[in-house]
Formats: sequence, C-alpha cells, structure tokens
Amino acid sequence: MVKIENISTNKTGWERKNRVHFDSIVATYDKIRWDYPDEIFSDIFEYCGSNASKRAIEIGAGTGKATEPFLDAGYDVTAVELGANMSAFLKDKYKKYKGFSVITSSFEDASLEDDSYDLIYSASAFHWVDASVGCPKVMNLLKDNSVFALFRNNASQQKDELYDEVQLAYNKHYYSHYMNSKRPIDLSEMTVDDFLQPLEVQRGFRFDSLEQYGFRDVVMKLYKASCSYTAEDYIQLLDTYSDNRALPDDSREKLYHEIKNAIIKHGGHQKLNFIFQLYMGRK
Repeated sequence: MVKIENISTNKTGWERKNRVHFDSIVATYDKIRWDYPDEIFSDIFEYCGSNASKRAIEIGAGTGKATEPFLDAGYDVTAVELGANMSAFLKDKYKKYKGFSVITSSFEDASLEDDSYDLIYSASAFHWVDASVGCPKVMNLLKDNSVFALFRNNASQQKDELYDEVQLAYNKHYYSHYMNSKRPIDLSEMTVDDFLQPLEVQRGFRFDSLEQYGFRDVVMKLYKASCSYTAEDYIQLLDTYSDNRALPDDSREKLYHEIKNAIIKHGGHQKLNFIFQLYMGRK
C-alpha cells in the first residue's frame, strides 16, 4: 500500500512551471509529436478570409509542428517560444523564410505591438498560458476583425488487453505519485459530441470561453485521425507529456519499461485515435 506522504496530493504534472520540460528533448519532440490535419489549416485560412496583410503570432511554437503551413500561405510569423533550445531549433528550421522571427519569452511577457496582427494562433500550447492575461493580450494585439485560432489534440487507445496492461502500469507507477482523484479523463469513453461541450474548452484550453473575453463569431470544429507507433516510438511520445516527465525518475523508468514490454507482447504497435479540436473567434 502506498503511503500518503509519497503522493502529490495537489499536483497533476501540468502545472505552469512545467512548460519548460520540453526544452531538453527538442530533437525527440520534433520527431515524435503528431502532425496536424491539413483541414485545420484550410479551415483557419477560410475563416480568416482574404487579406492583403498577413501578420501572425504563434504562441508556444515549440519545434514548429504547426508553423510551416502559415509560412507557406504567405504569413509573416512571429513565433513566441519560452525555451531557449526550442527557439534556436525554430530559427534554424525555418531560416529560409524571410518573414519568420522568434521571440524567446513567455507569451505573457513578450513585447509585441497592439492592433498589429491579422492572426494569432496556438497549437497544443495555450493551456500553458495564464488565460486571464493571455486572452486580453491577444485581443489587444489583434486588428479589428482579425482572428484568434486555438487547436489541440486528444489521443485515446482502443480498449483491449494491451489497454488493460498499460493501465496496470499506470496504477503502479503513475498513481503512486499522483492522487487517483486526479486521474485524467478517459478519452476512449468520450463521444465526438462530448468534445463540443463547454467543459472541453476549460479542460483543453484552461478558460471558459472565447466569448467571455469579447471574441465573436466563435466556432469549434473537430477532426479525426489515427496513428500507429512502435513500442520505442510510443515511449518517446509518452516522454513528451508533461505529467510523465514530472514523475520521479524511478517511477517514470518503471512505467515506460512496463508499457514498452506490454506493447511488444501484443504485437509491437500501439494505435492511437486522435480527435483534434479547432476553436476560433474574431475580434
């Protein structure tokens, strides 16, 4: 039985201080994190409409997994990225684009010009921003009628023997650190319609609604995708999740070891089903 003093009673691994976790695994992060469906970018561009000016900010750009489509569409993109290693990676990755620049800073602290941008977007990163600061700042930075676009993914596993063995590993090595009452939502039990509910805005983006900050014409769209990972690749993916990286080293190593062995035992691949959310509003 796990002693109560060994459990983080008030932590989830997703505390804001952990947003720098990824700066030490830049190459792995860029290799293993998911790509976004092309339809997301098409729908953002359609929502934005035609505009002679195309100035954009990307909040929490990471390694630029969502950056290139905007550059290719003719946007001048200012990437705001807190990690120094991530920033250096971004500058090198997109050095051929004259309209690309990087500010190494949190979005809350970044010095940017008000009423100057046609689009501000963030891909699987805005949950790291203090929305009470970030959303009003976005509103101030945007020109009238310009767009704020947030998108993220939700990954779930099929419920089978592999799923059950992975959950046993989490029960032993993950929930010995985090309280069972803080268990993440079981996404495999959610329907597509569940992701359209207001609660999912709070869970995914950490604020109640874009309307509460004055945005209008608000829309939410969903997109499905799937991906199969080898055992090794799946462990690398897990190691890009903040809650896993925040585990004690011993717990994390045992968790990964047991999950990897379970995947190998059941055929060597882990399939994930993705539901991507796109959440947009206009100033």
